[in-house]
Amino acid sequence: MAQLPDEQTFMLAVERVFEWIEAALDELELDLDSSRKGPVLEIEFADGSRVILNAQTPLRELWLASRAGGRHFRQDDGVWCDTRTGQRFEELLCAALSLHAGAAVTLPSPPA
Repeated sequence: MAQLPDEQTFMLAVERVFEWIEAALDELELDLDSSRKGPVLEIEFADGSRVILNAQTPLRELWLASRAGGRHFRQDDGVWCDTRTGQRFEELLCAALSLHAGAAVTLPSPPA
């Protein structure tokens, strides 16, 4: 198992992800709102459903909760991957956003 990053490095990585998501969502023509409360980013859709991203600092994981269920991601060589399946974060995020939006949602590639 790879050594976990220190807290500051982890939180900087989460901040970059959150900024990327917020900027990408601003470019979409979808009826949604996003808000941040500490290490949590909530994306609320017109029907009241939410996709929630939460930084789990002690575990150095980024958690995604949506109608599709919950996923845990850990960064490995700059890429966030599901801790169970190895799937990339951006793929599963787009799938969750698409499920909530009722239409295909595609985001640009995340920052390296």
